[in-house]
Amino acid sequence: MAERQRPVVIENAYVVPVAGAEIPSGHVVVEDGLITAVGPGPAPAVPEGAERVDGSGCLATPGLVNTHHHLYQWASQGVTPDGTLFEWLVASYRLWARMDAEVVAGAATAGLAWLALSGCTTSTDHHYVFPKGRGDLFEAEIEAARRVGLRFHPCRGSMDRGASQGGLPPDEVVEDIDEILQATDDAIRKYHDPSFGSMLRVAVAPCSPFSVSGELMTRSAELARSHGIRLHTHVAETADEDEHCREQFGVLPVEYLDRLGWLGPDVWLAHCVHLTDKDVRRFGETGTGTAHCPSSNGRLGAGIARVSDLLAAGAPVGLGVDGAASSEMTPLAGEIRMAVLTQRARYGPRALTARQALEMATLGGARCLGRETEIGSLEPGKLADVALWRLGGFHAAIDDPVVAFAFGTTPPLARLLVGGRTVVDDGELRTVPGEEAARAGADAHRRLTTMDHV
Repeated sequence: MAERQRPVVIENAYVVPVAGAEIPSGHVVVEDGLITAVGPGPAPAVPEGAERVDGSGCLATPGLVNTHHHLYQWASQGVTPDGTLFEWLVASYRLWARMDAEVVAGAATAGLAWLALSGCTTSTDHHYVFPKGRGDLFEAEIEAARRVGLRFHPCRGSMDRGASQGGLPPDEVVEDIDEILQATDDAIRKYHDPSFGSMLRVAVAPCSPFSVSGELMTRSAELARSHGIRLHTHVAETADEDEHCREQFGVLPVEYLDRLGWLGPDVWLAHCVHLTDKDVRRFGETGTGTAHCPSSNGRLGAGIARVSDLLAAGAPVGLGVDGAASSEMTPLAGEIRMAVLTQRARYGPRALTARQALEMATLGGARCLGRETEIGSLEPGKLADVALWRLGGFHAAIDDPVVAFAFGTTPPLARLLVGGRTVVDDGELRTVPGEEAARAGADAHRRLTTMDHV
């Protein structure tokens, strides 16, 4: 659990618990890092020494959960702005091979601060490039998350299938399979905290079918399950990936993963744009989660994921901003709007509602991470991860606060609590100063793009 914090009482807000009925004017009480009361009207009992927050004109939601990211890519934004995924990757790999722990620390600080300012309280990260002799890159991003104050799920990624083995990445950015598995095991043992209220959990995350061997996928799943932790990878992002998997493996990407034992309630997969009807059914049958990244999918021209169909099949779906270099400056709250618009563009105006999209960004993401009993909704006993949004001013012209939040531009963030600790207050970071975080990201970009390639 997080350290003891001063109690906080939010009153007079429009409260959306996500799990349960909405409260037009209600309260949320936070004590010792937990939500202790949610209900209509003023709080019936105010803890001694509590900070009282007037939520008049505000919307209270669970903190948002980011289910897919590549924080290091903050340092390489703007690369190949008009390319496909494969073109963008080929242009980026050798640039990423230059990164060191200093680059990752700066990029992660900026990326996590940006997420916090858009209402995110829990973020994953998928880091899969580990140049030799460049310091502890995994530790660098973990330390950044501690400074910014977000709940963090770093995924120890990997690539072992370079161009000489039929993969997409150049051989210089892949690792040996035994080194990967040992480093992953070491990271789990050093950092993973399975306790209730944990601020740090590790997942195992080989990169993708076009950069990873079947052996690494299988052994990674065995390693993760031996530790009781979750699995993550990219799949079915583009039509190019479909073609690659047909040529290399004789099947489409999801069927390939299914053969390797990579579908199940302990797995969540990024993108899942190109799914067959059978794939959608299998996700529902197995409880396999999806990290939906609509802005990145649009930026790369990858397509529109079948989110509405996945939800109808009962599969968990969360939102993700994806790497900053394929989704430049994307705020997590903004992905709620993008999810609604892209689904409706493909399937019609009833394809996804504002409330379904908000649930994806909160409880859906928590389900993907296996934390739905701890985060994702405003309920007594859950962790006090709370976002309070100002819906006055121009937003006040819309009567339905959830529609105003989801359909319009992201409203100002009045308060962000992570385990009861204030991370954002009145739109300003209260952990790492915003200007410092922004400068760290800019410095990481300059360092990455000007350092000698080794």
